[in-house]
Amino acid sequence: MDIDAFIAAHQPEWDRLRELSATRRLSGSQADELVTLYRVTAGHLSRVRTNAPDPQVVAELSTLVAFARSRVTGTQRVGWSALRYYVTVTMPAALFRVRWWSLGTTVACLALAVLTAWWTLHSTAAMSALGTPKALDAYANDAFAAYYTTYGPQDFAGLVWTNNARIAAVCVAGGITGVLPAWMMLGNAMNVGQSAAILIDHGLTWEFFSLILPHGLLELTSVFVAGGAGLKLFWTLLVPGRRPRLQALAEEGRTLITVAVALTVSLGVSGLIEGFVTGAAIPWVLKILLGTLALALFLAYGLVLGARAQDRVQGGEIAGDLGAYDAGARVAVAG
Repeated sequence: MDIDAFIAAHQPEWDRLRELSATRRLSGSQADELVTLYRVTAGHLSRVRTNAPDPQVVAELSTLVAFARSRVTGTQRVGWSALRYYVTVTMPAALFRVRWWSLGTTVACLALAVLTAWWTLHSTAAMSALGTPKALDAYANDAFAAYYTTYGPQDFAGLVWTNNARIAAVCVAGGITGVLPAWMMLGNAMNVGQSAAILIDHGLTWEFFSLILPHGLLELTSVFVAGGAGLKLFWTLLVPGRRPRLQALAEEGRTLITVAVALTVSLGVSGLIEGFVTGAAIPWVLKILLGTLALALFLAYGLVLGARAQDRVQGGEIAGDLGAYDAGARVAVAG
């Protein structure tokens, strides 16, 4: 192939394709011409690659074909529009979709925490297993409160955010096993119950709740949602319903990732509260009010906005899942 002669023969077609691809609005005939030239130019690119792989020509034609393809195939909700839709529809719909699993996990974990605290308070062996009397005194009277002021606010906020995000990530990544999210929820609930028992045993009940509630309302709720979402994925593996098992897992798995993104934000907010509010020298009433407000906003986002977002999801799509175009086509099944 004479590459120079080939370029001279087809340059007008390429220029026309470039012009049509850059045109904002196309008439019907122009759209047809665009599709035709796109196919022709894609064929030219294939011939050049096979017979005369000139790097410069291949690069120019590849760019032109990619640009034309974006006009031919089109795109869905790009830029800020895509981000706005994801934040206002996809994420709240995903949280709303796992609401009952989140509620069940919350109730179970709180009940386990209360049971653990009660058992530890009423069992000498259980309390002794947590440490020596001297160690428990140091924890209750110094270490528990000092934990929130040992580091600078910025460093502490980042530290707790990283730790809590890790817990949420384990629930997401290990949700398919069922064991990992259940184990994380069990350990988290028992740790809260044991800490409460130590401080209550030392007459520091109010100190415990005043240090836990400001950030813990949102933090623990987010962790419970992560656990519930992970367990829902495991349940889908066992009971996919009318959907094929792989399809059900793909849909619920994508929804779980969306939940994880939302929880990254909520855990970031709780980390900021824990770093800048919990240990700050401001009235405890104000701290708890800020924590309550943060939780109320999260619940409104996931339940109120989530219910509205679910109604906006088009028929055939899964609330909180990607749209049919973004999720990709799936093989049709009979029945």
